Amino acid sequence: MIRYALQCDQDHAFEGWFSNSEAYDDQAARGLVECPFCASREVRKQIMAPAVAGTKKTRPADAPPALQTMMMEAMAKVREHVEENFDYVGDAFAREARDIHEGRSEQREIYGEATPEEVRKLKEDGVPVAALPPKPIDPRKAN
Repeated sequence: MIRYALQCDQDHAFEGWFSNSEAYDDQAARGLVECPFCASREVRKQIMAPAVAGTKKTRPADAPPALQTMMMEAMAKVREHVEENFDYVGDAFAREARDIHEGRSEQREIYGEATPEEVRKLKEDGVPVAALPPKPIDPRKAN
């Protein structure tokens, strides 16, 4: 696995984990890498210092799982909670979120799909929105 420091065109900094550099290049070319803050797909890699592994064993065998594993598990739990407890509104998300925010629709938690432009407009208008963590990767389909 490789970790990249990423930044979107709105200057939001975040990290992304990829199986290798080709996986990042492929996903970025297909528009699958997006900012978790604003959903922009205009993302670029930042300059990073390489992490060099030493020869000494630095942690005991019974240490907690790697940070990446913990983060993936936490994101899967967040997504599962949303899918079980929020109303799915599909591609009507932007309209419904705005209607709830402005009191034209009942107050409830929702999730669905929205374009980066719709997300940007919602945020500009003060409508609270956040990107849903991606679905967990099926290990059988991973690179």
